[in-house]
Amino acid sequence: MSFPVNLVCTLTGATPGQLAAWRKGPNPLLAPEVSGRPRALYSFRDVVALRTVASLRKEIPLQRIRRAFLSLQDMDLTDHPSRYTLTTDGTSVFLLEGDRATDLVMSPQQQVLVSLDDVFKPFKNWKGEQVVDFLNPRPRLEVRETRMGGWPTIRGTRVAYGTIANLVKDGDVPAEFVGEYFPTVRPSDVADAVDFDRQVESVRRRA
Repeated sequence: MSFPVNLVCTLTGATPGQLAAWRKGPNPLLAPEVSGRPRALYSFRDVVALRTVASLRKEIPLQRIRRAFLSLQDMDLTDHPSRYTLTTDGTSVFLLEGDRATDLVMSPQQQVLVSLDDVFKPFKNWKGEQVVDFLNPRPRLEVRETRMGGWPTIRGTRVAYGTIANLVKDGDVPAEFVGEYFPTVRPSDVADAVDFDRQVESVRRRA
């Protein structure tokens, strides 16, 4: 499953300009696993890693985040960045391993009590904009890596949010009749799918 820029921005809190800057140059912060040209397409792992970066970015300068990513390479930790739990105290970036934390910027060992769950919760990005809950971008939508490759779906189903949004977008199918096409989808599901789709599309218009 590949994620286009506008959906990545909505799920991570990063802007299109930030994503472009982070994937370019001789040492990109995070290059898309799926495709960089002609159109950037990201993997689910990329989205998780970018959400971590955006969450850290609201607290500390980007150069410290870059330093932390370079430290991972120096420590021979070469898995995809999404496999590591990173957090910040507002000054440095820490790699969490069990109940220990390694300071990736300053290098001392410290203890912290933050997990990746904090990154998945709603937060305000560096521009002060509210970023959606990652696992539930709307009350009736959810993101699960093992379902549709992490693409947002109607809760408890394999129905993609966009499938429902596109069905009612032009007014051809009223929300109350969607259940005739998708019996597991309720009107409240439709409302959340349409609302989330509008947010995703608004990123495309601003880009």
